[in-house]
Amino acid sequence: MTAEAVPSAIVPSHDPWRSLLWFAPLTALWLLLIYSWPAIPASGIPTTAHQLAAHGLVALGLWLGLEQTSLTPGQRRATWLAIMIPDTLWLAVAWSAAINGVFHPDTASFPVLPSAIFLPVVIGAPLLLFSKRIGQVLDAIPANWLVTLQLYRIFGSWAIAAWLHDGLPGVFAVPAGIGDMLTGLLALPASIAVATGTAGGRRAATFWNFIGLADFAVAITMGMITSPGPWQLIVPHVQSIGAGDYPGVLTPAFVVPSSILLHVLSLRQLRRRSRENVSRR
Repeated sequence: MTAEAVPSAIVPSHDPWRSLLWFAPLTALWLLLIYSWPAIPASGIPTTAHQLAAHGLVALGLWLGLEQTSLTPGQRRATWLAIMIPDTLWLAVAWSAAINGVFHPDTASFPVLPSAIFLPVVIGAPLLLFSKRIGQVLDAIPANWLVTLQLYRIFGSWAIAAWLHDGLPGVFAVPAGIGDMLTGLLALPASIAVATGTAGGRRAATFWNFIGLADFAVAITMGMITSPGPWQLIVPHVQSIGAGDYPGVLTPAFVVPSSILLHVLSLRQLRRRSRENVSRR
């Protein structure tokens, strides 16, 4: 058997790229809005809205996925709580720390912001990659859920707007903002493609995941070398994101590690689906 049998009900009836015909203008409209009214991103309202929405969707998707597994009700509840309680506490701590200026480089003798970026990934990635129970959940949920969820990455365009208002250095804001917007825009066609259940769709979603991870590699690197600290190589004429100001600092302190872990989960799920289809041939 050389091709996967795909139920017609899950195959999109249109080219995935056509979704950009309406999604790209909406993204451009959002960028125009926050550029015209800089008080909107400065208020922290967009950050609050999209983080709470993403957090709620993760909680809902995890529960729905657990309901599709063979776990007992008690095991499903225990698994859901074991994931959502730490994630919620992490969100609350990061938010409180950002509001109270904990991420400012002069508040502690150790690098608080880099720790907030890397520690959740170092701790969470092995758990998500090797947990059998997480594997059961990934097998139960549609492969496009974890891709679609990161549509929120288009809100990274706030960095472009901040740069245009001379609020962030261009050497950081331009690659980071464009990378986030590109990841958010491509999430929709990648989600539609992977929903077909074909090998080509999985390859598209895998490529999208690597684009999203490459965006973070560039953004983190440029953020570190333009921010005050031992790794600063470039001293821009305006403060970079590492200055620790709320609400912008929430992007590296919570959004970045959360999104990296979502990419890790998506890649694990896609790999499991590929192995499953190979074993059926």
